[in-house]
Order: sequence, then C-alpha cells, then structure tokens
Amino acid sequence: MTGISSTTGISGRRWAARALLAVAALVPVLVPNSAQAQPDSACLALSFAVPQGQLGATLCTPVGAETVVVMMAGSNYNHGYWDFGYRPETYNFRRALNRAGYATLIVDRLGNGTSTRPPSGTLSATASANALHDIVQSARRGLDGARPYGKVVTAGHSLSSGIAVLEATRHHDVDGVLLTGYSHTLEVSQVVGVISSYHPASGDPAFAGRNLDDGYLTTRPGTRAAAFYGPETTDPAVLAEDERTKEVFSLTEYPDGLSSTLPPMSNAIDVPVMVVNGSLDRLSCGQGFAACTDTATLLASEAPYFAPAARLRAFVLPGSGHSVNLATNTVEHQRAVIDWLKSL
Repeated sequence: MTGISSTTGISGRRWAARALLAVAALVPVLVPNSAQAQPDSACLALSFAVPQGQLGATLCTPVGAETVVVMMAGSNYNHGYWDFGYRPETYNFRRALNRAGYATLIVDRLGNGTSTRPPSGTLSATASANALHDIVQSARRGLDGARPYGKVVTAGHSLSSGIAVLEATRHHDVDGVLLTGYSHTLEVSQVVGVISSYHPASGDPAFAGRNLDDGYLTTRPGTRAAAFYGPETTDPAVLAEDERTKEVFSLTEYPDGLSSTLPPMSNAIDVPVMVVNGSLDRLSCGQGFAACTDTATLLASEAPYFAPAARLRAFVLPGSGHSVNLATNTVEHQRAVIDWLKSL
C-alpha cells in the first residue's frame, strides 16, 4: 500500500482530541439484551492508496477498544451492508460491534461506495486481498495516529468472505476470520440463477449519470428479494432501502473469489474461524438448503475444510437468506458473532 490519509486532513494528535470531544458529546444508546448501554463510537473517514486508486473506509472506535474488525461487503453491496441506515438498533452490524467494545474498520472494495471506480475489467478478488493485507498491517501499526490494535479480525460477506480467505491463507497476519454468506457447498444452479438477475449498471436507473462501463453490473430492479432474502424474515422497508442503495461490481472479481471455496485452500487458515449462513441461503447452503438445516449441520459440513487451529465455529440464522445482516432476526447473528469474538 502506498499510503494512508485522513479525509479530514488533520494530524493524529488533533484527531485524538477531536475524537474525545465527539465521544463526550454522544448520548448513550440502548443495546438489546445488554445490562448497561455503551456510548456510540467516534468515527473517522480514511482512505487507503492502492495501485488503481483509493479505497474509502470508515474507522469507528469505542473508548478502550483493543480489537478491530476489518470488514468488506460482497458484490452488490458497499459499506452500507455493515452500517445499515434503516432501524440501526436492529440492522446495523457495525454499531452492534462498537457497543460491545470492538472497533470496526469498514472498507469499500474498488468500484463501489467511496472507493475509486477503475475500468471494471481490472478488478479482482486477489487485488482486494492484497489491499486487505496492507490494511491489516496498517491497523497493527496504528491508523491515522491512533495507537495500534492488539488484535485484528477480518470479516467478509459472500465475495468478500472469499477475499478474507485469500488474505488469511497467503499472509497469516490476522487473529480471526469471520465468513458470512460462505460455504464449500455451493449450489451451482442457484448461483447461476442469481447471476442471471444481473445486468449492466449503465442501463439501470439507479446509476444514471455515473458514467460506468458496461462491465459494471448490478441486480435488475425487483430481484433482490429472491436472491438474498428469506420470505419470513424480510422487512419490506429494509428491502426498499437495500434496492435504493444497491451497488455495482464486476464478474472479473468472481473467479479468484470463488477459488476460496475449493479445497484445500481454507485448510491453511491457522487462526479461529466462524462461518455464518442463513438457513435459506440459496447460494451457500447446497441442494434443498441441506447444509444449513441448523448450526450443528453447518459445522459438520464445513469442518473438513478447516484445520484444528481454526477452532471452527458455525452459526445458522433461521429463516434468513444470503444477506444475514438484513434479516428481521439478525440480532441473533450479531450476538453469536460477539460471543465468538469474546472467545478470541
């Protein structure tokens, strides 16, 4: 990575003082199933230089946080997947982790969110994994003048879970890996079915005026419910917000991203791993959703693909589709992940 800069352009010392003032001014927010509420976190916009431009990111740090969770979203999503704006007390994964005492660094992949949009054909999961490695190293050194984090955990969803696997197996520099919307039991016909719902973003009204080349794709209007949701755990208002904030991606990110599901790659991960899927994830649960019947079934299905050092943990969110952060019962998923983080 060629550099890191704060979009506010202030020094680390000035930012620290500003962050303390911001934290002091925030009002505590109630946390579900928590005996004591914690204040929201001070957040800072960052950018990371990569060969093709800049990766936009947001660092949110609760007071005293020792662990940072570095998150990327999958194709079709940007930072908003982890930092969802509608009913954040339920659907905002970032805030749930912050309130539990964990810092979060949400990074947009190239091509989406606040990151640079280079020609679509130049995008790949490998390039994202290399960038993720550099970001992990930056977190260990200290981001924008902040003190270094003692532990760095990576978290992915769908495509970015593959990116996290690529990074962990090649660099062995993280303390844990969270893989959501991921498994080694892909249902090929369902994957092809979801891919058939894509079309060039240049022709989608949601991206009018963006000047995107035809290699940038997005989901056709009205197809996200069938692709990413379970019928019994869908809030229509969430689905509408998801459609409004949908993102672009390139199919050139898929070949090496999907290679992460081929044995024996994930067996090389030598730190704790958690795998999370919805019980109705049409992409990750295999024929008839058989691999995701319940948590024990998913754990048994995935265990052969991880070494003992991974201390593999699994969780199945009942009734959820592929996008577990956006299911009406996603708080169960948040609690399971926080419990796993505590075990690290």
